[in-house]
Amino acid sequence: MKKEYKKINKKKLKNSFKYAIEGIQSAFKTEQNLKIHFIVTAIVVFLGILLKIDYIEWAICFLLFGFVITAELLNTAIEVTVDLAMPQKNDKAKLAKDIAAGAVLVSSITAILVGIVIFLPKIINLFL
Repeated sequence: MKKEYKKINKKKLKNSFKYAIEGIQSAFKTEQNLKIHFIVTAIVVFLGILLKIDYIEWAICFLLFGFVITAELLNTAIEVTVDLAMPQKNDKAKLAKDIAAGAVLVSSITAILVGIVIFLPKIINLFL
């Protein structure tokens, strides 16, 4: 049995990227925490260059940048969706938003702990 493959629709693909970038820009404009995550990312990149972290450490940092920023974007999407579906106060709506925020907190704490493992020994070696 021969599989038929759909031809890639270049316009749809281009629009997918366009809408994704618009979503990130919109979240960046409205979400204070996303701005903070990007600032922390820039600081970590600066420290990584300064402390000469290796390729594996860079890969781990980039994975964590993506992990935390993705969590924040998903949290924002969940908050917007919940607010749209339930504009009045509701315990279950609050719970959904709190859990999504908790996911961001867990991802951030994970990134901080891994950052300590990567950067603390290098910082200590500067003073020895």
